[in-house]
Amino acid sequence: MNVRRRHISAVALTAVAALGFGTLTACSSDSAAAGDTGSFDVVASFYPMAFLAERIGGEHVHVTSLTQPGQEPHDLEISARQTAQLEEADAALYLKGLQPSVDEAIGQSPIATKIDAAELTTLEEHGTEAGHDEEHGDEHAHEDEHGHDHEGGDPHIWLDPVRYAEVAEGVGKAFQKADPDHAADYRKNTAALVKDLKALDEKFRTGLANRTTDVFVTTHAAFGYLAERYGLTEEAISGLDPDTEPSGARVKELQKIAKEDGVTTVFYETLVSDKTAKTLAGDTGLRTDVLDPVEGITDRSRGEDYFQVMEANLTALRTALGAR
Repeated sequence: MNVRRRHISAVALTAVAALGFGTLTACSSDSAAAGDTGSFDVVASFYPMAFLAERIGGEHVHVTSLTQPGQEPHDLEISARQTAQLEEADAALYLKGLQPSVDEAIGQSPIATKIDAAELTTLEEHGTEAGHDEEHGDEHAHEDEHGHDHEGGDPHIWLDPVRYAEVAEGVGKAFQKADPDHAADYRKNTAALVKDLKALDEKFRTGLANRTTDVFVTTHAAFGYLAERYGLTEEAISGLDPDTEPSGARVKELQKIAKEDGVTTVFYETLVSDKTAKTLAGDTGLRTDVLDPVEGITDRSRGEDYFQVMEANLTALRTALGAR
């Protein structure tokens, strides 16, 4: 595979205003909070976790997301109200290493069932090029002092359908154990979801099989697992932190890579400013397009759920990579 290994760059969190719960489920109203719903109450950290809980839990669960639609999940800070509501839930589903405030709140809560998606599959290190990281070692060390790094590996596992299916199977087993009265339905729903994820994996494999280049450029290094799965090379303008500004040296490096590897497109995402991507594209004569990390669904998303957005990503990649 044509995969370039990278060191992890640190994540810088920014403070946001205290937020109430956002609910993502057909089983409850938008204003409902976790606890005392008569269902198996699941608090999910952000959209990819909420999606799993909804698909696996079906009619038996009430799912509440800690991250509001349209909010960049890396920036989330848990409010006191959310912490109190978290304690009333039956289960918490989260991805340790992506949202430190969520990790801390769940770690300190008395909630009976805590499901860490990072423990249900394997994590690897992805980020910007090693030389780029070394050039900014002092800056990254400063960020690490504040605990804003992805300890243990790149957390963006949901962008690889195979790893996401592994997580789904683990979540299904956890639901069965925590709510045995509905175990049969959880088992059935998990199997259906895993089947759909395997079909998505096959679409990516066949859709990207015949291409003219392996290299794609993104604003933020969220697609390392996807690149590794399908033999691609991700070149990120920033690291795992979508808000990090690239150095002048990194921009020049990307300009050289684009020319040498036949890059046609600079990808940006819906929840983060497209300014850097458009500036780089303008300087190199490239086009821009959206490659969505599916961290949240909004009106700007190219689809209404995980599968629709991932298929839109496949279409965008096929065009950018010259797939036939």
